[in-house]
Amino acid sequence: MLKTLLVASALAGTALAAPPAGAAVVNVVVAKDGTGTHSTVQAGIDAVSAGGTVSVKPGTYREVITVPAAKTGVTLRGTTGKASDVVVDYDNASGTKKPDGSTYGTTGSATATIAANGFTATALTFRNSFDRKAHPEITATQAVAVKTTGDRMVFDDVTFLGHQDTLYADTAAVGTTGRQYYRNCSISGDVDFLFGRATAVFDRATITALDRGSNPNGYLTAASTRRTNPYGFLIVGSRVLSPAANASFYLGRPWHPSGDVDAIAQVVIRETILPAAIKATPWTDMSGFSWKDARFFEYRNTGPGAGTGTDRPQLPAAQAANFTAQRYLAGGDGWNPVH
Repeated sequence: MLKTLLVASALAGTALAAPPAGAAVVNVVVAKDGTGTHSTVQAGIDAVSAGGTVSVKPGTYREVITVPAAKTGVTLRGTTGKASDVVVDYDNASGTKKPDGSTYGTTGSATATIAANGFTATALTFRNSFDRKAHPEITATQAVAVKTTGDRMVFDDVTFLGHQDTLYADTAAVGTTGRQYYRNCSISGDVDFLFGRATAVFDRATITALDRGSNPNGYLTAASTRRTNPYGFLIVGSRVLSPAANASFYLGRPWHPSGDVDAIAQVVIRETILPAAIKATPWTDMSGFSWKDARFFEYRNTGPGAGTGTDRPQLPAAQAANFTAQRYLAGGDGWNPVH
């Protein structure tokens, strides 16, 4: 009954009444104009119960948000079905100073930090709008739009906008699993803008490699997959776009956080259209660690940036069935959000 009343009020465009004290809050509506239950996204997240839905009306919400681990099964959705209509935006960088004089660091720069298992987001945009040119005094320019550490997470028709370190797909701790499915999403950035140790599938994604006016312009991925995990990042059935100069972008490099020798990047890019901006030797070293020791493979990619050769390891056809979205995400419980 509560769900019905809330939805009916939202459709009527009127302010929504608070639920009875002690009742589970299964639906909240966020609207800047006062026609929802809350006016900020974080207030909606704070109010909703685990398993509930936060519906966000159109607007740009300038705030930093967190979905804590205890809020399992929460859905965050834009109400129009169009990702560009609902934008959650902030502009902290790693080197941005806090009021106490310290800096945020890469993790602390995130516009959205999502730690809950079973989280779903649909039809909205997360943006870190930090502007390097406007802040030449900041040299630590990592600026995360979203950091994820949960398991069984789904992002459907979600846009991630940033430059360096746009999407930090991670896990709750070293040795834990974080399976994350990004379906029909748009992701833009330049340096290491898909990074972390999660098991993350980017299915039918549009990935835009931005032009920094340099060579290299950047790196699509910087995975830090645990040695014991056979599945890191999979980009499948996707399209990479770039306005950058030909042969100026790498597909990735192996990230070893704090020199961790057990972080052995695993990335497969398959059946994806690659632009001319991709280098002919598309993988490179990082912090003294050789890309050749990582688990980098391509498979049946097309477009002007595709290629084969000694420096472009190809996934053997006999192994291709082991590196699909379903295989990456199944885990021990057979999870299968793919459709």
